Amino acid sequence: MIPDRPLEVLKAIVRDYIASKEPVGSKSLVERHSFGVSAATIRNDMAILEEEELIVAPHTSSGRVPTDKGYRMFVDQLSEVKPLSAAEKVAIEGFLSKSSDLDETLSQTVRLLSQLTNQVALVQYPSLGRASVRHIEIISIDEKRLLLMLITDSGRIQQHVLEIPGGYESGDVEKLRNMLNESLTGKGLAEVSAIAKTIAQKVTGKIKLLAERVTPELLALVDANSQEKILLAGTSNLARRED
Repeated sequence: MIPDRPLEVLKAIVRDYIASKEPVGSKSLVERHSFGVSAATIRNDMAILEEEELIVAPHTSSGRVPTDKGYRMFVDQLSEVKPLSAAEKVAIEGFLSKSSDLDETLSQTVRLLSQLTNQVALVQYPSLGRASVRHIEIISIDEKRLLLMLITDSGRIQQHVLEIPGGYESGDVEKLRNMLNESLTGKGLAEVSAIAKTIAQKVTGKIKLLAERVTPELLALVDANSQEKILLAGTSNLARRED
């Protein structure tokens, strides 16, 4: 169990190092912070932190810098989170209420985080390994083009425009859409490939040609859902911080 004062020293080291990008020594800690103890006492506290692998000396006789473990403790236990004001909450709710699907919601979120913090913001998509099919839609655009849409239970919507060189019958589109939804709705994305291929093998005639065109595109949408995705915003804040 680390005593309270060494933890306060760790908090000060993390903040000073982030601000100055220079190793932090006991003398500067005493000068910048109101610990009410001598530099020698602060050095003893820093020795405790070093033994716990929370700080490290990058060079001989230099100050100390936080380790990954030290940063993690700072984030998990020591940093103070400022509550959102009523105005900020209203602004966030209004900002996100305009989002119509998962992609737009996360895109709005990462931009909002960057604006609120004046920092670079990263948002990782939720893991869709366990996502399932909510609905598959096939919409006619014109005589030779269809819009294929995959909607998952997570709210994510993937879509792709298909070219059908030989054209298609509207009745076949409806039949194929119904078959896909009857077979795939509620199924996990990992199950879609085998089931969709079975459907394409069972049908005959013109609808088979349509199924053979639609199935690979549907599987491509499934694959896009299963890939890890990260959104980034606020990189311009880096340049401002360097100025």
